[in-house]
Amino acid sequence: MSEQLKQEIRRRRTFAIISHPDAGKTTLTEKLLLYGGAIHLAGSIKSRKTQRHAVSDWMEIEKQRGISVTSSVLQFDYGGCRINILDTPGHQDFSEDTYRTLMAVDSAVMVLDAAKGVEAQTKKLFKVCKERRIPIFTFVNKLDRFGKAPIDLMDELENVLGIRSCPMNWPVGSDGRYRGVYDRQTKQVELFAADETHGQETRTSEKYVLDAPELKAALDEETYQALLDDIALLDEAGEAFDEEKIACGELTPMFFGSAMTNFGVQNFLEEYLRLAPPPAVRVSSDGDIQPEDERFSAFVFKIQANMNPAHRDRLAFIRIVSGKFERNMSVWHAASDKVVKLAQPQQFLAQDRQIIDEAWPGDIVGLFDPGVFGIGDTLSDESHKFKFADFPVFPPEKFARVQAKDTMKRKQFVKGVEQLTQEGAIQLFQQAGAGTESYIVGTVGTLQFDVLTYRLKSEYGVDIELVMQPFEVARWLTYPDGRMVTPESLRGADRGMFVYDREERPVLLVNNEWALGWITDNNPTLELHAVPPDRQEI
Repeated sequence: MSEQLKQEIRRRRTFAIISHPDAGKTTLTEKLLLYGGAIHLAGSIKSRKTQRHAVSDWMEIEKQRGISVTSSVLQFDYGGCRINILDTPGHQDFSEDTYRTLMAVDSAVMVLDAAKGVEAQTKKLFKVCKERRIPIFTFVNKLDRFGKAPIDLMDELENVLGIRSCPMNWPVGSDGRYRGVYDRQTKQVELFAADETHGQETRTSEKYVLDAPELKAALDEETYQALLDDIALLDEAGEAFDEEKIACGELTPMFFGSAMTNFGVQNFLEEYLRLAPPPAVRVSSDGDIQPEDERFSAFVFKIQANMNPAHRDRLAFIRIVSGKFERNMSVWHAASDKVVKLAQPQQFLAQDRQIIDEAWPGDIVGLFDPGVFGIGDTLSDESHKFKFADFPVFPPEKFARVQAKDTMKRKQFVKGVEQLTQEGAIQLFQQAGAGTESYIVGTVGTLQFDVLTYRLKSEYGVDIELVMQPFEVARWLTYPDGRMVTPESLRGADRGMFVYDREERPVLLVNNEWALGWITDNNPTLELHAVPPDRQEI
């Protein structure tokens, strides 16, 4: 292995930021960029007044609603590290996009609202991280507001999520009026100056050793004594720092701060870079693929069309697993069993992008995609052909019939729907005997239909008619002997809607589990699958 490859791997940090909506995930992402020098002035996040928006939210619908609905990729350098941040959708309707993103990272930052603690979507995302044994770092946000006591949040992590926490710093002050943080490693207190720029600029601070007279003078006696008591309690009864437990997702380093007011953000960034793992191995059909392997390999985890509407482009985002990536290199594409050229490689700061000549394990690269790539595709050196493990998929739970209002725009309608299907934003079905005038679209949540309507209108100029269907359950149908399931061979097909997916596999949509039970009882040789038979369910 070359010394350069070893060095580049060592300095990579690739992570996702996960949270429940409104916990401040996108704000934290932006502030990490601010401290990293990637941007010089933070926008007032989602402020309708100023019409400025987070750099990681680029789609117009995200700006209107104040939520992230796609995963953004952001790269910058700090402290000798190359950082790849993947900012994910927080809304549960976009869990599938978040899950695919988590396949591409080496660690995750879980953002908690200090007032709300562990929320519903946090539980779901944490479960995915734990199943994949992803190291998790916790950032307790919004300390500038009233919230739960830090010790209660530690208990909540253990009782609700089943993970012990090890605070790396501790807030100085009282509820909603915190003055700074105590760094447990350096044993220094950092007190922050008043925030006079509303979080737009980095915040100045002063550092003191714990027993410094200047610190005692800066804090009132009650606050200072409370800090000493908390430190003593943590040292005596708190969880000990354990790198092995952190590495396998059993212990989470915990940080306190406020992304909005830049309180504790730099402390978190520097400690995270010190503790977070470099690129990890990935499982494949040919065993574990080590980052240090000189032979190039990568996989596609995201496809996004029309990030730049003027160019009508389509990008495939790849995570480099091993070897060195070089512009215009030729690699083996497992899905097509062909050699393809990786043209126009780009790296990102949200929608700002630049062409690159090389990249290394851990890096996220956007490739110009003429329609060749699919989510989960493996790319590898021509001398080493294998496949990375397939991405699991979510079963669809909401369904609608979709068609273009203007039949003259059917071509654009079909193109747009096909594109969104390839991105993994929707699942596409066609009713038996129906043409392409209308489709049945399946999604994980109803908000995806809003995105579908918006994107077809804004990117393809197509207004659609969308009629929600009463179905809640989809089942892929097979017979053990391999013969094809047809409406005629299925007893009770009229109790639901018989459709075909994009691979022309038969699927039955039914209203509820009771109807599904009736179908099962009356077709004893039929096999039913919640996702396509060759895929694993999430």
